[in-house]
Amino acid sequence: MKKVWWIIIVIVLLIAGGAGYLAQRKFRAREAVAIPSADSSQSEKDSAAIKAGKQLTNNNCKGDGPGVLTRLPMDEPDYSMILPYGLMTGGHVTPIDHQYFSPTVFNSPRDTYPVYAMADSKIVDIQPRTNDKGTEYRFVFTMSCTFLYYYDLVTSLTPELQTALKLKKFDIDVKEGDLVGRIGGQTLDFAVWDTTKPLRNFVNPKSYEGEAWKIYTADPLDYYSVDIKAKALAKYVRTMAPLSGRIDYDIDGKLIGNWFLKGSGGYAGPGDGRSGYWAGHLSIAPEYLDNSATIVSFGSWNGGEAKQWMAKDPVDPATIGIASGLTKYELYGFQETKTDGSRWDSMSLYNDPKAKVNANEFGGCVLFQLTDSRTLKAEQFANKKCTAVSSFSGQEETYER
Repeated sequence: MKKVWWIIIVIVLLIAGGAGYLAQRKFRAREAVAIPSADSSQSEKDSAAIKAGKQLTNNNCKGDGPGVLTRLPMDEPDYSMILPYGLMTGGHVTPIDHQYFSPTVFNSPRDTYPVYAMADSKIVDIQPRTNDKGTEYRFVFTMSCTFLYYYDLVTSLTPELQTALKLKKFDIDVKEGDLVGRIGGQTLDFAVWDTTKPLRNFVNPKSYEGEAWKIYTADPLDYYSVDIKAKALAKYVRTMAPLSGRIDYDIDGKLIGNWFLKGSGGYAGPGDGRSGYWAGHLSIAPEYLDNSATIVSFGSWNGGEAKQWMAKDPVDPATIGIASGLTKYELYGFQETKTDGSRWDSMSLYNDPKAKVNANEFGGCVLFQLTDSRTLKAEQFANKKCTAVSSFSGQEETYER
């Protein structure tokens, strides 16, 4: 049964978000984006925010200030639920920086559901990506140099946008509710970026220069008009604050948050083409729907593929520091459950599912030790109980922020 369950999870979540998340790596800022310090003057902060927006749009933006999103990207009957920021699954080793609009009929044919512009805005980038199912598209929209939103996994474009893509002309004005494409058989990835409000809980923002937009991920609820905010909340799965989820859990000097294998190139990875860019990633963070659970997410588990485990009865990673010494987490598979204890299928709306250890899927033990505030030693002991592990074996790896 556990294999069947995990196959379902892979189909639902990896298809839903995996391709889109990996595709984002094709859209890169050409320069590192400067983050204003907390003591910067307001004019310096404003200038940095506009500069960041120009870099994210290849200088194809005007003005500043937040926009108001006045339409959801899909018609209300066409999506069953909205999954929040923060999922970790497969190659999405660190908490994911986009939400998911999940189609009402998830396994619908491609191009089943229309996708619309959320406000009067401008399309400044369309990135195509072809796989064995066909071609999918990633859009970036701007409402000013400091406020943007984006979609991914759109399965087809309107004829006008197909022509624009062919001509590489990305300066396309759209009105609220304009049809931009269609989707089917997978989720629609969606996020908002506000360059005036960089996330402050990433200890080292420079580690994310490979995906410069990530640090500007913002809560969509803060930018929705009153009516569409109500419509969105009606389909939200997460019920704990922040309702839209979260991706930045780092605490300087503590175990919690994202780590990168020393010398691996931070979030972007080594770029050598020999493995997934995520192979050097490690994250110890709350489960995206049930923050009472701790997920340990590996870019490479036991020398193989990326894998996520739930820590059984862990010490809170937000409390583990240098003085804590060696820390052991025993790892198990997990599932999200309903109040009655039955499994949530991850495909239909259900409020506030809880993460539960699957005692039948034992992963092993992981040993952590912070050697300074931004350096972590870690070693995996696959298929070993923590009672059988007393110290590092000499095969431990070093991670940094």
